[in-house]
Amino acid sequence: MSGAAVPVVVGIDNGGTSNNTTVLTLDGRFLVDELVETPSEVQAGPEAAVAAMARAFDGVLTRTGVPRESVRAVGLDTPGPASATGVISSKGSTNFSQPAWRGYDVRGALEHRLGLPVVYHNDGNAAALYAHHVHFGADAMRRSSVSAIVGTGLGGGVVENGRVVSGAAGMAGELGHVQIPLTTVLAPEQPVPTCACGFAGDVESVASLTAIGRNLLPYWLTRFPGHPLADESPARGAKLVRGYGERGDEMAREIFAQQARALGALFTIAANFTDPHAYFVGGGVVETAPEFRDWFLTAVREHTALRAEQAALATFALVPERDMAGARGVALAALEAARDLPAPLPLVGD
Repeated sequence: MSGAAVPVVVGIDNGGTSNNTTVLTLDGRFLVDELVETPSEVQAGPEAAVAAMARAFDGVLTRTGVPRESVRAVGLDTPGPASATGVISSKGSTNFSQPAWRGYDVRGALEHRLGLPVVYHNDGNAAALYAHHVHFGADAMRRSSVSAIVGTGLGGGVVENGRVVSGAAGMAGELGHVQIPLTTVLAPEQPVPTCACGFAGDVESVASLTAIGRNLLPYWLTRFPGHPLADESPARGAKLVRGYGERGDEMAREIFAQQARALGALFTIAANFTDPHAYFVGGGVVETAPEFRDWFLTAVREHTALRAEQAALATFALVPERDMAGARGVALAALEAARDLPAPLPLVGD
């Protein structure tokens, strides 16, 4: 679809292997309705990765027929941890493991490379923002939500009045590291799960792919010793559990029931802390067959303790279009920023 001469913003979702990109007009129309991926080059270091982001930016403009001078701002998301302004943690992260990434200002580097304003969020916040705006539509700027994104770890985001709550250091919405009461989550005599961050009993220690291999699968295999997954490594077994769960396997359903209870415990804390209008669940755990994802979301809802007044107003829903949610979320953030910028000079021929 051509967007020539239409003012736009561009969203770039940076991941471990790919950059996903989208284009959004200032009147709120996405010009890309499918996944647009290019290699992210993050393992080659910051300079190569920023160059790859610039190529992704140029590529999506070519694809949509939008001239570069029509772009008002760019949204960028990456996995965290990073500051509110896009400086990668001084300890690095899973995606940004080389020493050169530690303390690297990825937002500032892309802004310098493109010569355009760049707005930054982490990937969990970006997906949360997109879910919020899709769900509430015209009412998005008057509503609040909390999102939990279950992946290798557990990301998330808190949205208030249509905007992401970033926090002073950019680490608000790190819901995976909220510690939860385990009395309703764990089975009798099940060991307290630990997280790679060093916490014991936080949400990510139960509700994540890493948690399955590290904590849940080893325990449940002692209860189902003849299970086929007993012959797999923990890492491979963790990736296979979802398929077993979709097919109704008893052990796999026990594992995902624990994850649902953990998310319910998290949302119960959120209900008493932020009292949102909506609770969203996203990630691989719900990118599944309809019967399984409906079962899982129902279990999360059943284990979220709401007061009657809250239950009458709150909704539970899935994060839509998971693969495109990050790019679209940061495009929405860039759109908000672009509306606050002064109008550019008219283009020749306008």
